[in-house]
Amino acid sequence: MSTNEITTKVRRMKRLQAKAEELNAEISAIQKELKAVMIEQGTEEMKAGEYKIRYAVITSSRFDSKAFRTAYDALYQQFVKPTTSRRFSVA
Repeated sequence: MSTNEITTKVRRMKRLQAKAEELNAEISAIQKELKAVMIEQGTEEMKAGEYKIRYAVITSSRFDSKAFRTAYDALYQQFVKPTTSRRFSVA
């Protein structure tokens, strides 16, 4: 792939990312409005036409690895394993 082709692809990708950000902002705004209505009505579930909307409190338990490491660093180190990944970025 030539430098011109790569540059064209990057420009297109950047334009698409900008559109995606606009769409995500609009989606977030609509979600915020719907959540506000549900809070105002004091409901976790509502029906709107063929849609069922839920905004419920979910409680979960998660392992606090930071606190565990602070309290039991030697044990923590025995079970830590390195991982690798790749990061793609365009500046």
